[in-house]
Amino acid sequence: MSKINLLLLCGGGSAEHDISLMSANYFESSLAKSDQFSVLRVELDKLGQYRTAAGDDCELTNNREIRFRDETKTPWPVDYVIPCIHGYPGETGDIQSYFNLIQLPYFGCESEASSNCFNKITAKMWFSALGIPNTPYIFLHQYDDEAITQVQTALANWGSIFIKAASQGSSVGCYKVDDSSKVAQVLKDAFGYAPYVVVEKTIKARELEVAVYEYNGEIVATLPGEIICDSNTFYTFDEKYAKNSKARTDVVAQHVSAEISEQIRAYAIKAFKGMKLRHLSRIDFFLTADNEILLNEINTFPGSTPISMFPKMLQNHGHDFTEYLSLVIKGQLPTKN
Repeated sequence: MSKINLLLLCGGGSAEHDISLMSANYFESSLAKSDQFSVLRVELDKLGQYRTAAGDDCELTNNREIRFRDETKTPWPVDYVIPCIHGYPGETGDIQSYFNLIQLPYFGCESEASSNCFNKITAKMWFSALGIPNTPYIFLHQYDDEAITQVQTALANWGSIFIKAASQGSSVGCYKVDDSSKVAQVLKDAFGYAPYVVVEKTIKARELEVAVYEYNGEIVATLPGEIICDSNTFYTFDEKYAKNSKARTDVVAQHVSAEISEQIRAYAIKAFKGMKLRHLSRIDFFLTADNEILLNEINTFPGSTPISMFPKMLQNHGHDFTEYLSLVIKGQLPTKN
């Protein structure tokens, strides 16, 4: 049987570019364990240029092939692509739209589902429409005096708030605010990242995560894992990825009752099905001291770095990541002789 030509596309133009490269390392090492794939790793830089790991400039054409700037090199036909890109243009749905246009099969959620989950406002509207509890919020479409007043009122009512750029990932453009005098500047900063901003009530709660993925035709939701931050902090971009991070991750959250765990998993599957997700996602929840469950956010292409939860939770559930990838990929492709 001939090998599947698999394009591992990584990088992208967002603040998570370097994290995408780290995740690509995990995918690359996992794919190397199988003899079914011929893998070409290509980085998409912040200027939208493609370059192979060997340093060759190239492009992905509408003929579903990698064409090299050095015309002496033979174009490389692509059977399948893994868009290992956190943030823009991967989790935003943009690059999936191009794959759909050129009819190139790809790993992960489709374009509309990716876009709906990445925009925090759209996502929260979907959560509410599906009947899944989530944090109280307001959303803003422009930075002006009225917006500042709305946020200051929300802060007075809720005591503490998060101001978040609506279309950024990995806690980028996300700020905790307790002081009314800081609202104007923080709101201005958040609008610097996105044209829309969501303001949420601060919830004092445990942060639980569920890996949800398709395996042999079944939607699997793992037991909730937990992010345990340093005291009086939230899980910022730096806390996630800095070498000196004091945050701790438990693959299985401790002291969560079976009833609460099953309710969280049921909500996760409901969100996965209702928002038409595909292949994989990491779905994050808050659990308050009163056992109130609130859906926080959905990551349609969760990180796969050495400290990331998704691959750890999948493995803990008893599944091998390489076998999982093989099943998904082969399930989308016609049999090759």
